[in-house]
Amino acid sequence: MTKHLTRWQVLASSNAMPAFPRVIEQILATLEDPDASLKLLAAHVEQDPVITARVLALANAAGAHTQRRAAMRDVYSATSLIGLSRLRDMAIMSGLLGFFDTFAPPDKKQTYWQHSVAVGICCEEVAAHAPAASLPQAPLIAGLLHDIGQLWLYRFEAEAYRAAWDYAQQHQVSIDVAEREQFGVDHARIGAWLVASWNLPENIYNAIAQHHAPDESQLEPLVAVVHVAEVVGNALGLVEREGNRVTTLSAPACAMLGIKWDASAQQLFGRIEARSSQARSFFSPP
Repeated sequence: MTKHLTRWQVLASSNAMPAFPRVIEQILATLEDPDASLKLLAAHVEQDPVITARVLALANAAGAHTQRRAAMRDVYSATSLIGLSRLRDMAIMSGLLGFFDTFAPPDKKQTYWQHSVAVGICCEEVAAHAPAASLPQAPLIAGLLHDIGQLWLYRFEAEAYRAAWDYAQQHQVSIDVAEREQFGVDHARIGAWLVASWNLPENIYNAIAQHHAPDESQLEPLVAVVHVAEVVGNALGLVEREGNRVTTLSAPACAMLGIKWDASAQQLFGRIEARSSQARSFFSPP
């Protein structure tokens, strides 16, 4: 039986969902505040002992390759080794790892977390590679959350969602088409509703809503980044997973970002593969 999910129905599930990580909102606030200091960011990170432990572990691992002998014991000092940008990345990934762990169904947790990390890293690297993109930290967050609507469907509409997958296979259509047939909306739109309820920036909302169909509305840089990043991540085979692959690369998205698929792209692919491998070894669901 076809259902027609509304925004209200999706957001009504909020009481059954874990709280969105406060540290993500705090990091975004420091990005928008030109007077925000490293000390302030470190104070936000230190509010979460799990994130703090991961940051210190990374810093001490880096210190093992230098002349430094004393172990790092605070986030502020650790940043002298790993850098401010890396601290933000660590805090964002660690915060969302805990969120995914409590939100994702057990049998989907590892695959979707790995895919999300891979796309998040692709988003950062594509944005850095693209002459026309200047989007500090937003690409990582948008990439990590781009399929959050699909996890919502697995969590709250499991039986109907299995029917959508069956429909996609039987009719040889993509999963977002099958989702709209089954629910009236697809996982991209559901994810965007969730992101809006967490008060994340509008460009992240748009990127999640449009990552499967970037050409259907006014194209924005972050929409283009997430779309291209997922196509690249899928093409590189960074994670083995079933369907839901965006395989058609939008020419307007590439043109907006100023990306040319020439020899320089091989360097981009190499950085993505190296960082993805490192992240898989360092970040994994409990």
